[in-house]
Amino acid sequence: MTLPLPLSPSAHLDTFTRDQLPPAHLWPTLEFTTPELRYPDRLNAATELIDTPTALFGPDRPALRTPSGEEWTYGELRTRANQIAQVLTEDLGLVPGRRVLLRSPNNPWTVACWLGVLKAGGVVVTTMAALRARELSPIAERTRPSIALVDHRFTDDVYALRDSVLPSLTVVEYGGTDARDLETRVAAKSGEFTTVETAADDVALLGPTSGSTGAPKVTMHFHRDILSIDNTFGRHTLGLAPDDLVACTAPLAFTFGLGMLVVFPLRAGACALLTEAATPRQLAEIVRSQGVTVLATAPTAYRAILREGAERRLAGLRIGVSAGEHIPRATWEQLHERLGLRIIDGIGATELLHIFISAAGDDIRPGSTGRPVPGYRATVLGVDGQELGPGEPGRLGVIGPVGCRYLDDKRQRDYVLGGWNVTGDIFHRDEDGYFHYHARSDSMIVSSGYNIGGPEVEAAIDTHPDVVESAVVARPDPERGSIVCAFVVLRDGVPGDAAKAKEIQDHVKQVLAPYKYPREVRFHSALPRNTSGKLQRFALRRIIEDEQASAEAVAES
Repeated sequence: MTLPLPLSPSAHLDTFTRDQLPPAHLWPTLEFTTPELRYPDRLNAATELIDTPTALFGPDRPALRTPSGEEWTYGELRTRANQIAQVLTEDLGLVPGRRVLLRSPNNPWTVACWLGVLKAGGVVVTTMAALRARELSPIAERTRPSIALVDHRFTDDVYALRDSVLPSLTVVEYGGTDARDLETRVAAKSGEFTTVETAADDVALLGPTSGSTGAPKVTMHFHRDILSIDNTFGRHTLGLAPDDLVACTAPLAFTFGLGMLVVFPLRAGACALLTEAATPRQLAEIVRSQGVTVLATAPTAYRAILREGAERRLAGLRIGVSAGEHIPRATWEQLHERLGLRIIDGIGATELLHIFISAAGDDIRPGSTGRPVPGYRATVLGVDGQELGPGEPGRLGVIGPVGCRYLDDKRQRDYVLGGWNVTGDIFHRDEDGYFHYHARSDSMIVSSGYNIGGPEVEAAIDTHPDVVESAVVARPDPERGSIVCAFVVLRDGVPGDAAKAKEIQDHVKQVLAPYKYPREVRFHSALPRNTSGKLQRFALRRIIEDEQASAEAVAES
């Protein structure tokens, strides 16, 4: 079934998000091909994520835990979500359709805030705690939140954002001791709240992407989309059970983390273990000590755990999920040989909210990403948009119940081609319908599962007073997949030494989220340009490729 437009009557009094949807003729094809994907016209995802499972599994069942021993039951999470919805509507004047920015590491209050915003009919804009004011500003300018709910440890950049971009933004902290703290406000509320009856196609979530330029794209997801990722990958591939304890290293601001730590566990009656930060060795120890049965992380973490000989700490896992980048076959096979664990690989996108190609159990073929998850179909497209046959590499195209809708962005035309969501990944499909990853087709650097836009890092480097210009490309790395490699031209007379490289790295960490900093800095007298002055990044990539080829030749000899 293909759902036709027009949209259902909206429950949003603030019509900003519906007004900013792309024109209907630029939407991808949406298909609802399984019974679970048929939705009523009126639907609030929060009802299905907390009210329904509380009634089904009981209010005393654990819903959220932390390594420190904090535990929230389904009943407690439901009450706090309701109380937050009361604060938003009764104290802060939130009306359906207005945006609420969240900024926090992964903890129970963040989940309660996320659910509370949806219950109140608001639209969530979840951001990473690591982002600086410079990175938050374009997101805020695009989404125009009226309220920000912020962990008290991460308020400085939000106040800077308010002072520079959004003077009307109401900032409410939580986790601190201030009398106006959200937790203090919540304590005065009854916990009884009638969830706003939104339309299934009202926007519930605005998800910024890791853009390759300074202007992030903002994806728009409906209430039904949030449930659709569970009714596809969650139910048919992941298959959580009520007794599972799920851990995931991705922030809730990443839709991968949102699915693994909120949507899938709550819909299954399972429990999520929320960790704010952990090294790979610490992660392995958390899995062992806490009794985690399902772990989702990037291939980088699995490789590091193997390298440190800590894989036995993962012996209690029932399911391992890898996403963010393709898991190397050698890593998959080592985990299988040593633990009997068949890692579920998958590819997803912020534009489609979660994983759409994957495989589990006996359906896994090591080295391939998998096949389209039930509810999706996929193909490989040539340069002219035609579908290619088995074995022919081309651009991946996907159609399903969720699709790309950018908030008022001309780049919508680049992502949707002939109804297909074109992800920017190069794949080929084999005779049995399994998809095999080749590379990214754009300048995005994927490092340890994080998407890092090269031009954004260049802009940060160029603000250093000693830098004349810079260019950033990916360099292959056995541990992280790729790392950010910066080619830098310094002012005359400034020495390009190790101390200056570290100084530039530290400078970038102060301007951007620390994971984006260039792990390698190379100093050059000039950058390659064509006759019209355009920077030739391909020439820098060729330098790295030639170095790699030389190193491999030496190793073979």
